[in-house]
Amino acid sequence: MFHPPCGPVEGWRDGDVIRATGIPYATAARFQPPSPAADWTGVYAATSPAPACPQGPVPFLDDVLGTRYGELPGSEDCQNLSIAMPGDLAAGERLPVMVWIHGGSYTTGSGDLAIFDPARLVAENRVIVVSVTYRLGLFGFLGTHNGRPGNLGLLDQLEAFRWVRRNIAAFGGDPGRVTAFGQSAGGDAIAHLMATPEAPSLFQRAIIQSAPLGIARGRAKMNHAMGIAADSVTDDTPAMDVVAREAEVAQVARKFGMLAAMPFGTQYGHAPLPEESGIEAAWDRSAPDIDVLIGHTTGEARLFLPRSPYLSRLARVPLAGLPLLRAVNWLVTETVYGRATRRFARRHVRAGGHAHRYLLHWHAPGNIFGAAHTIDLPLLLGTRKTWEGVGLIAGAEWEEVDRVGRELRALWAGFAAGAELPGSGDIAGALGFKAA
Repeated sequence: MFHPPCGPVEGWRDGDVIRATGIPYATAARFQPPSPAADWTGVYAATSPAPACPQGPVPFLDDVLGTRYGELPGSEDCQNLSIAMPGDLAAGERLPVMVWIHGGSYTTGSGDLAIFDPARLVAENRVIVVSVTYRLGLFGFLGTHNGRPGNLGLLDQLEAFRWVRRNIAAFGGDPGRVTAFGQSAGGDAIAHLMATPEAPSLFQRAIIQSAPLGIARGRAKMNHAMGIAADSVTDDTPAMDVVAREAEVAQVARKFGMLAAMPFGTQYGHAPLPEESGIEAAWDRSAPDIDVLIGHTTGEARLFLPRSPYLSRLARVPLAGLPLLRAVNWLVTETVYGRATRRFARRHVRAGGHAHRYLLHWHAPGNIFGAAHTIDLPLLLGTRKTWEGVGLIAGAEWEEVDRVGRELRALWAGFAAGAELPGSGDIAGALGFKAA
């Protein structure tokens, strides 16, 4: 039993960890900003996973990542978080806190999916992990010309961090040692949370994994066109009809080129973000107070390239096909992830902050996806049951995945605990890092 300020919480033991799952941190009506969840007096049984924001199926990702559509129940009341802590937590112990923001192009995913299970990270490294579920797609990330707010999912995340600051000490966490970490859209969200004035009081370190920062700018015209297409969605539209409408709204983005790779996302000029012209200054203000570890994989685009019929034909061209395919992979990876990641890190240092960059090159032997987008997930989160035999790492022995993962998890947790990283280093022959 835990006794945080929000009200008593009953958790449960799960092997080497103790969990408290599905705790409400905020409430919100559809298309409205969130408010903190009301405190309670009775015991809250935190024994069920957080529901997912309503979303459509993505069969390709299910095949590659081993997820299952409908794995978690869906609900618009999805502003819940789950906590995992070591099973032998001592009275009065205060551990580093890592707050996980999941990815999924701002349209899919949920904090409590099995592939995001933090049990190994927690048990091996004596950290506390808080997994956040937030609004997605049309529910959370599209403001419209008729006044519907944007960035509602980002506002949800801020409420989750405020909840952590207020309540995590009761679960053995140190509210002064909080690290935000997230992958893909989750990393992009964390980067943008850093532009809010409140950020340094909510987290002191940030691990930004494979954030598509190269397509974060210049989205206003696309967002406007998408907003017009979403006008027919109302407060009364059934939730799954909203989800169905998302795909049609995303089609509007296709004429905007590479930006359409992630049509939903953060919008400048909508709370809590400044106008696009002010984002650099906003980031600079928080830089001295938030240490950053930021990076990407060497072959981010390889998650998506095998799906392209054009590129599949290109690969079969004698002699030139495979080199051209490698060039396309490099160009997309560099444009969407690499260049912007380096710029973010360098700007952060110029503004008085500390930053390290990493490059992850581990992959399963002979696997078509190589060191693709999401290859960091099986190394950091989930379990053998979750990942063994999944397409992304097919060909790798689990013992090798866990060997590399154990070192990577130790690096992430050490950074979260406040360890000073050396100027450069290499982890398990799988990841290199250096000061920016």
